[in-house]
Amino acid sequence: MRLSDLVAVMERIAPTRFAESWDNVGLLVGDPAQPVSKVLLTIDYTEVVAREGRDAGCDAAIAYHPPIFAGVKRIDPAGVVHDAIRRGVAIYSPHTALDVAAGGTNDVLCDILGLVERSPLKPAQPTSEQFKLVTFVPEPHLERVRAALFEAGAGRIGDYRCCSFSSPGTGTFFGEEGTNPTVGQSGKLESAVEIRMETIVPIGSVEAVMKALRGSHPYEEPAFDLHLLAATPVSVGQGRIGSFAVPTAREPLFDRIKHLLEIDHLLVAGPTSGTIRRAAVCAGSCGQFVGDALAQRAELYLTGEMRHHDALRAAAVGMTVVCTLHSHSERATLKRLEPLLKEALPGLEVLQSRLDRDPFAVR
Repeated sequence: MRLSDLVAVMERIAPTRFAESWDNVGLLVGDPAQPVSKVLLTIDYTEVVAREGRDAGCDAAIAYHPPIFAGVKRIDPAGVVHDAIRRGVAIYSPHTALDVAAGGTNDVLCDILGLVERSPLKPAQPTSEQFKLVTFVPEPHLERVRAALFEAGAGRIGDYRCCSFSSPGTGTFFGEEGTNPTVGQSGKLESAVEIRMETIVPIGSVEAVMKALRGSHPYEEPAFDLHLLAATPVSVGQGRIGSFAVPTAREPLFDRIKHLLEIDHLLVAGPTSGTIRRAAVCAGSCGQFVGDALAQRAELYLTGEMRHHDALRAAAVGMTVVCTLHSHSERATLKRLEPLLKEALPGLEVLQSRLDRDPFAVR
């Protein structure tokens, strides 16, 4: 299979359009047309993990944390990115796109706690992501134009592709001196039966779609309208807030977290006993959402790491903060991702790294 097949499945699992604006997600290294047969799942694509992938014969890696993050001015020949490029190993990073996705990183943490009636802790702000393209085409050329627009990226609505609408009408034009109209002649007011075609264009595909329109349309100057669509409400966002089906004691919950995350330690601030009814989760480093958790009456907040003063703020008002260390709060999502990829891509061998580790250890 091709790398593009893997990218398409990851896009369905964790749509990159929902990633945080500061993040760097998606295909970071590799040619979508290259073949892939074995992928390695890891949180961090370190030198140790890169060697592990090489020894296992992996030609692709899904690294939760992007190994290319800030702007890059040069590639270190001794680094893992240069090595991946040299060996033709693709690297894909889902990061915050997987965090907000249904069934993704934060839902895994909710499942560990046993939360129900869950919703985003910090809902994403809706942003406009699409244009509507309206163009007018002579009927004999309609299918050629439509196919070219779809090939360039137009026409996708959710899980449906090749979406459009057509209706007949009459167009008029007057070609001035020097024009060479496809229908009629210049210097004369003409009318022509045309089909009005409408389709959706993602913002990132506008340039390619407009090029396809001009390349496939029979007219010298194809008429079109391009409308920026209003943002639609979204039900995704960072973190989760939810409730327990029954009041739940804190201390057994600490043991459950350690058992299911396969760790032997937690950092806990605030109350350590008594029962709770509501909890929040946010994988990684999520101290910035303490205020959101407090505002939504969370009595426990499970995350990877938190600044000292954020933990003090939460503990001072009686909220229990549970920190696992950063990547321990994310690693369980790889176990959820592996069977999804195997089911969607039965020809792809999927391995989880055995050498990927959080950089911190408690001694």
